[in-house]
Amino acid sequence: MYELVQITENSYYIQSPAKIGLVKLNEEEVCLIDSGNDKDAGRKVRKILDANGWKLKAIYNTHSNADHIGGNKYLQGQTGCKVYAPGIECDFTKHPILEPSFLYGGYPCKDLRHKFLLAQESCAEELTEEKLPEGFEMIRLPGHFFDMVGFRTPEDVIYLADCLSSRETLDKYRIGFIYDIGAYLDTLEMVKTLKARMFVPAHAEAGEDVSGLAQYNIDRVRETGEKVLDICREPLCFERILQQVFTDYELTMNFEQYVLIGSTVRSYLSWLKDEGRVSAAFEDNMLLWERI
Repeated sequence: MYELVQITENSYYIQSPAKIGLVKLNEEEVCLIDSGNDKDAGRKVRKILDANGWKLKAIYNTHSNADHIGGNKYLQGQTGCKVYAPGIECDFTKHPILEPSFLYGGYPCKDLRHKFLLAQESCAEELTEEKLPEGFEMIRLPGHFFDMVGFRTPEDVIYLADCLSSRETLDKYRIGFIYDIGAYLDTLEMVKTLKARMFVPAHAEAGEDVSGLAQYNIDRVRETGEKVLDICREPLCFERILQQVFTDYELTMNFEQYVLIGSTVRSYLSWLKDEGRVSAAFEDNMLLWERI
C-alpha cells in the first residue's frame, strides 16, 4: 500500500484505498490528483515526494469525499501547495462538515463525525480550466457526487476519480454510493466512449480500456433501480424500503452504511419518480412510495 506506480514518463499513481494521481510538471515540481483519506495518508505521500526530491505545487481534488481530500490539510501545511476543487466540491472541501450533514440530512451525531466521512478543513480555491497545468484537460464526471471531475494529462492518461467501481466491489456489495442516478448513468455512457493511453479509476484497476467495466457499472445501477422498484410494489415508507434493500443485499446496517446507502436509495427513489415509475403520496403523516 502507498506504492508509487509509474504509468508513463511523467504520470504516476500511488496505490492506496483511493488511488492518488501524481504527475510531474517539470524535473522538480509535481501535482497530485486527490490526497488520500487522512493525515497519515498525507505523511506517506510526503515521504514519496521527499524520496524523489519532488516539490508539491498543487493538489487537484476530483471531488470532496473525505477519502479524496483527507490529506489536503497536512500536505498544504507541510509544503504550502495550492488546493483546487471543482464547483460545489470546493465548498465541501473548505467546510467538510457539509458531507456528513448532507448524507444524514441534519446535524450529524458523533458516530458520523469521523475521518471516513469528515475530513479536516483545507484552504481550497475553485478549480477552473485556467488553473490547470499546461496540457491538462478537465473531464466532467457528475453523478457519483455533485461536481466530480477527472483529468486527462498531456501524456493521454485519464484519472477517472470515483465514476467506476471494480467488478469485485460491485459483486460483493451490489450497491454503491450515488448522488444523482440519471447524471451517473449519463457519465458512464460517456466514459464508455473515451479513448486514452491509460485509465486510472480511484477504486478499480488501472487499464487501457474501461468500456466493459463502465457497462458493468451501468448494468448494476439499473439492476438496483429495478430492485427498488420491485420493493415498492406496495406503498412503503423510506425506512421499510431501506430495510428491504439491506436484507436482500445481505448488508449490515450501522450509522455509516445507513447514511451512505440511505442517501443512495433516496436518490434512486427521486430518479424513479422523475422517470414516472413510482408515485409518492402522504398518508397518515407518512411519505409512501409505490410502483406505478
